[in-house]
Amino acid sequence: MASPAAVISSLLFYSFIAASTVAANFHGDFDITWGDGRGKIVNNGDVLTLSLDKASGSGFQSKNEYLFGKIDMQLKLVPGNSAGTVTAYYLSSKGSNWDEIDFEFLGNLSGDPYILHTNVFSQGKGNREQQFYLSFDPTADFHTYSILWNPQRIIFSVDGTPIREFKNLESMGVPFPKDQPMRIYSSLWNADDWATRGGVVKTDWTQAPFTASYRNFNANACIWSTGSSSCSSNSPTASNPNNEWLSQELDSSNQERLHWVQKNYMIYNYCADTKRLSQAGF
Repeated sequence: MASPAAVISSLLFYSFIAASTVAANFHGDFDITWGDGRGKIVNNGDVLTLSLDKASGSGFQSKNEYLFGKIDMQLKLVPGNSAGTVTAYYLSSKGSNWDEIDFEFLGNLSGDPYILHTNVFSQGKGNREQQFYLSFDPTADFHTYSILWNPQRIIFSVDGTPIREFKNLESMGVPFPKDQPMRIYSSLWNADDWATRGGVVKTDWTQAPFTASYRNFNANACIWSTGSSSCSSNSPTASNPNNEWLSQELDSSNQERLHWVQKNYMIYNYCADTKRLSQAGF
């Protein structure tokens, strides 16, 4: 595992910018759902900001529901001393047996790297966490965080580099999120009881308000509305090459990049947590 100092170095040789660069208008695609004015859409709808102060955080959700898609969003995270804060960006369905695909960014003391926390819920069951250090300062500029979700797999990517693949293993009895449409959500909130070093480092409210920014949202996805999908099938067709992501998988080059990232930047993998697995009876 790379040291915290090393992870700030650039990975540009291994990274490429995600292909999705078309910015949607946040007024048309998202609703600010909570925060009493702490969430704002600015720059004629091109940028959305969420803020957190001692009173509360803020959050938004997409107007559309999706059942499979390639979702891109550029984020610039809370700068400075962000300890205790969590910026969550995720897909989720509703109900007690919900599905969910998570990016969560755990704030840290100034100079220490953010931790990128990923998780996948299916039928209400999560506990499938993988965590990574980022190879850059995510507060200095916008970076693209992508979720590719099709019936075979979920791929998490950062600036086009895959960092995690969650495969459909229903044949082995593992539920996979493929039947419930999901909305896109994001929130900025205080979690200093656990977010930074297990809750040892608390939020410094003298640094508030804490602000994260969003831009260049793009969804090449199947929109779910009134019980049906905008995609005619769950597989790409010659007449619609834009939905090739419906069967996309990692080629050998991207598999190598994925393994390189996991070898050098992964700091937690639920599959390797033998103590936790033994406590769960596995």
